[in-house]
Amino acid sequence: MRIWLSNIFSRIVHIQTHSARKGERSPNFLRSFATTTKMASTTEPLGDFPFWGLLPRKETGVVSLLSKNPNFDGRGTVIAIFDSGVDPGAPGLQVTTEGKVKVIDRIDASGAGDVDTSTVVEATDGVIAGLTGRKLKVPESWVNPSGKFHIGVKSAYTLYPQRLRERIIKERKEKQWDPVHKILLAEAQRKLQLLENNKSNGSNNGASPNSLIDKMTKEDAETRVSLLNSLEKKYNDLGPAYDCVLYHDGDVWRACIDTSERGELESGIHLGEYRITHQWASLTSADQYNISINVHNDGNILEIVGMCSSHGTHVASIASANFPDAPERNGVAPGAQIVSITIGDNRIGSMETGTALARAMMRVMENSFYKVDVINMSYGEHAHWSNSSRLGELAHEVVNKYGVIWVSSAGNHGPALATVGVPPDFQSDSIIGVGAYVSPDMMTAEYSMIEKLPGCPYTWSSRGPTADGARGVTVCAPGGAITSVPTFTLRSNQLMNGTSMASPHTAGCVALIVSAVKLKSIPYSPYSVRRAIQNTAMALDVDVFAQGHGLIQVDRAVEHILQHCNSIEDKVRFMVECGSERKKGIHLRNWLADKPVDMSVTVEPVLLDDTRADANQKLSFCMEMVLTSNAPWIRAPSCLQMSYTARSFQVSIDPRGLERGRVYFASVKAYNASNVEKGIMFEVPITIVVPVIDLLHGYKYTCPAEVFRAGCVRRHFLYVPVESTWATVTLKSSHSEKCQRFTLHAVQLKPDCSVKTIEFYKVVNLGSNESSTFVLGVRGGYTLEVCLARWWSSLVDGQVEIDVDFHSLRPSHEEVTLFCSDGVQRVDVRAGLRPEEVSPQAYLKHHTQVLTPTESKVEVLGGLRDTIPGGRPVYQLILSYNLSVSKAAEVTPKCALLSDVLYESAFESQLWMLFDHNKQLLGSGDAYCTKYSLKLEKGEYTIRLHVRHERPDLLEKLSDLPLTVLTKLSQEVKLDVYTSFNAAVTCGKKAQSLSLGTGAVQPLYLTAPSLTDKTLKGLGLTPGQALLGTLSFAKDEQVRKAVSNHKFGPIRTMPDQYPLRVVVTELPCKKRSSTSTATSPEEKKETKTHTEYLEALRDLQTAWIAKLDCESGEQLHKELMAAHPEHLAAQLARLQALDAGGAQNRQAVIAQAKQVVSSVDVAPLLAFYGTKTDTRSDAAKIKTQMDKQRNTLLEAHCRHGSALSADLIPLQHPERPQESVEQLDAITVEIMKFVEPSDSKVIGFFASYYQVRGFDGLAARLIQRQCEEKWTRENEAKLTEAYTRLGWTHAASLIANSHPLRFPTSFTLF
Repeated sequence: MRIWLSNIFSRIVHIQTHSARKGERSPNFLRSFATTTKMASTTEPLGDFPFWGLLPRKETGVVSLLSKNPNFDGRGTVIAIFDSGVDPGAPGLQVTTEGKVKVIDRIDASGAGDVDTSTVVEATDGVIAGLTGRKLKVPESWVNPSGKFHIGVKSAYTLYPQRLRERIIKERKEKQWDPVHKILLAEAQRKLQLLENNKSNGSNNGASPNSLIDKMTKEDAETRVSLLNSLEKKYNDLGPAYDCVLYHDGDVWRACIDTSERGELESGIHLGEYRITHQWASLTSADQYNISINVHNDGNILEIVGMCSSHGTHVASIASANFPDAPERNGVAPGAQIVSITIGDNRIGSMETGTALARAMMRVMENSFYKVDVINMSYGEHAHWSNSSRLGELAHEVVNKYGVIWVSSAGNHGPALATVGVPPDFQSDSIIGVGAYVSPDMMTAEYSMIEKLPGCPYTWSSRGPTADGARGVTVCAPGGAITSVPTFTLRSNQLMNGTSMASPHTAGCVALIVSAVKLKSIPYSPYSVRRAIQNTAMALDVDVFAQGHGLIQVDRAVEHILQHCNSIEDKVRFMVECGSERKKGIHLRNWLADKPVDMSVTVEPVLLDDTRADANQKLSFCMEMVLTSNAPWIRAPSCLQMSYTARSFQVSIDPRGLERGRVYFASVKAYNASNVEKGIMFEVPITIVVPVIDLLHGYKYTCPAEVFRAGCVRRHFLYVPVESTWATVTLKSSHSEKCQRFTLHAVQLKPDCSVKTIEFYKVVNLGSNESSTFVLGVRGGYTLEVCLARWWSSLVDGQVEIDVDFHSLRPSHEEVTLFCSDGVQRVDVRAGLRPEEVSPQAYLKHHTQVLTPTESKVEVLGGLRDTIPGGRPVYQLILSYNLSVSKAAEVTPKCALLSDVLYESAFESQLWMLFDHNKQLLGSGDAYCTKYSLKLEKGEYTIRLHVRHERPDLLEKLSDLPLTVLTKLSQEVKLDVYTSFNAAVTCGKKAQSLSLGTGAVQPLYLTAPSLTDKTLKGLGLTPGQALLGTLSFAKDEQVRKAVSNHKFGPIRTMPDQYPLRVVVTELPCKKRSSTSTATSPEEKKETKTHTEYLEALRDLQTAWIAKLDCESGEQLHKELMAAHPEHLAAQLARLQALDAGGAQNRQAVIAQAKQVVSSVDVAPLLAFYGTKTDTRSDAAKIKTQMDKQRNTLLEAHCRHGSALSADLIPLQHPERPQESVEQLDAITVEIMKFVEPSDSKVIGFFASYYQVRGFDGLAARLIQRQCEEKWTRENEAKLTEAYTRLGWTHAASLIANSHPLRFPTSFTLF
């Protein structure tokens, strides 16, 4: 949203108010302006700035509570922030209200900051040899009793968040590259222009005496300009490579990071373990990126802790920032301490990983350093199911065994229902899910709105219920704030909004409650705190699915928990399970709602840490409950007696008489009969959708125009006809002269599928009396919610009419598979609802190959961060795969067995990393494979896949796990589609536009592609591999290409696109001659002659010339030449053997090369290669012989020239013998008769020749081409040397500084 401000300044300020759930997308908020600004005269006094609205606390009772009880400010509590990392240097995050350290621990659970320091060395004369090759001087002040140092290397850019990385790259380029590069480019262009002017002025003076040199001179000048332009275009700064030195001083581990990049450890960053020393520092003065360190595995792993975005610091500031000199800027619980645990992984763009989540949970379960009271997690994804998962089991232990109160954001995926993500939708309903609310004061202070509107949920805040019936949203809280962000952003504060901001507000409120009960020495549990929050929340006159129980009121919650303490149920949770599938509530959606339904409900009281709870507590537990329901369409029993065992009862739901097209929410609430005032003990949430089932003509729905005010949400629920495959939604605006902003969100829920499976999302701007039509994919037999929401900040009312039309072109196969050996595949398409226009199209878009592991290893991790309390170590499986890329392509690795599952996975985590042949990490990815694709050049690569679990036996079963690699085709391949089988087999008339009547079926026939197609030919297809694509039927282009854009990226609804798979069953082969006939085995058997035996013996002896020692090889060569004087291969073998001997054999190499050259008759070769077409019957055989002779000749010339060059290069130009230089020129002319200098067979010689001749630009171009083919240490050294000769020290330094990153000593750690 953009807001226009013109009352103070004569300029326009744009404020973006919609930020992502993880990360920041809004600019810095202008919170003050110069008081000296000259203003127009006014008779009205200026008001005070509403600071209380920047980080709202009045709305939730925080101000009221702390004004009465200042000591209930969170002191004595610890909040763990599961996020992107917290900056201890950000404003307000230094000390608590008691003067204690605010951030008491910093952990990077992702592993992205890990450094392999398993290499142990000792200093010699106070110097260590670092892994970068630098000499590291050890300061005399260091205390290291053992004398042993662990060393490693770390790339600075792997630590940086993306935006910081982009800023530093830009600044480094402007400072270190541009000033030098621009001068060099200008000078190169000036020299080229001078050459061209001289040539133009002397064009009539006759031919040059040395035209080859003149030509090369000009070409060299042109090449220098071209190379400099290319370097600018392909500028790639891998960033600094820092040596890391780790040692133990007798008390604590200490690490030094050599940010000087010169080995001056005294000037580097020197830090102790953060938990013990609380030391942190900025990596450099330019980045202002504050880091700290931890150490694992006895010094073999150094963990550098930073931040993968500014999100976590903003979240922590909302929860607990403390400004002693400006208390109006405080967070909710300024007295609380913070434990920062980074779960976002920099390697995959700050996405959380299972490894990070598991480590974070292990840390807060139990440790000997501190007790975590509250978790805030403003991260999450959508899961396909929530009833079982490995991470769910760990989360269950955190809350229900170790008693940690977990608060989490509900998500920013609204406004449709059932859009709550995980963690609130975990298998245990013990996590507090929070929706986002915007208050009138926030509208004024944060968003600078012209006028206040009534408070309401943000439009994008996720709504309940969960798919299995739980509320999903427990409470709501202010979902926006202007508060501190990390120093690397170079700003003090920033506006962010989202449920990410509502969650830490609630976590801060929980810390206030815990602080109060601790100070009062009152026992509590996650369950008593949660019930206090739920029973005291303020119900708002808004959507129940967005607010949960209402807006949190912490002052009431504290009063409630203090008043109703020491009750029998304080440490008891009531586990509610509904129906045979044991769901957390009742959610009826995909049904016709035409008859009553009875549901069984089981309620079981479970004590905190049930397995270790006191048996007497279980024996003494007894409660009499009274049950009530707030809806006439629900019938439930009125009472329930409970002891420490499960009890069941029936709930009857009668939807008859309810208005169709709507959703209804109610609950069965249970109260303690002896203390009703305490509020609800447990509830059975019930959500039922009563869809419209009678559509006009069986496929059309129309809703008359309705008035939409700010924040208004209208939902229409339609039971989609079974035949339907897509729908069109048309919005028509009226009664408004201004553009209106709406969110159109359509969702269907399939069992065990996330809400994103069938979804459409679009932010729509409708002009006056304007209409817009959108296409969305649907699935028949499931209820469709069409949700239209007016944007929360809209100041103008509007009217909109909604029309929904369903269509159907349903194929006989949901996924079509065509085997190449079959040739033709039939697919029937049916128009089930109405007449439709058909125009079938089939395209192949990806090539898929399956890789099998070349190596598999299961190993125990252990250590503090990888051991579950109770001595339960975690194991990891590492699988290695070899990937060969035949030409540049975009690839996507995919582990099908573990794909698209994270929170719901049976395994703890999965992560893959792709390396080049030098072990340089090129990219990473996790479960959501479609997010991570890499553009690779031709070459060999290694993919390493990592899977974790507590049970090694489960990992062993995955030791042969295949990995699929999807390669995007350079061009889509279209398959031919026919309307008859005979047309398909005879390549007759292809299918065109067709008209199908209602109920009509049209057979279609797909033909297999030609594997010799130019796009498919170079893929190296083998039997079993597949080509993937899509098949579509609708003629309407809008239907085939329907796309919607959600905040989290594009959603391809693909209403009329069906998966197509072509399986390769045979290889393309050359056509056989029509004259060939079958031959008998006797005819196939060849009889070898004695002459052939002698030739084979000669060839074997030739191969041994280079393998023997020098004398033996020379003797064998003489014997061969005596027996076969014209055997060219033997002479070449001797030349190769001599050249391999090094510099001492150069004269012998030159002599032998001349001998080889003299043995080749050049004239026939030139005549042959000058012939355009050879029509002789044995042309192929002749070509083979000629190619051998030519290649021998070229190799001899190259070795001859290289030997000459090796002698000339060390000499200065005046000292070089002219005769030798002229010989090089002659060799060059001879070679260029056959090939260009860029030919791979001669490129090495020409690089040396150009260097001798001073054509360093041409030499650099050839070496650069070698590097592009394969970047090796040798080629890199040559390129660096070439740039240095040219005077391009900036380019040489860029390559040299990145050497440790291009050639790491080992694979990056998981």
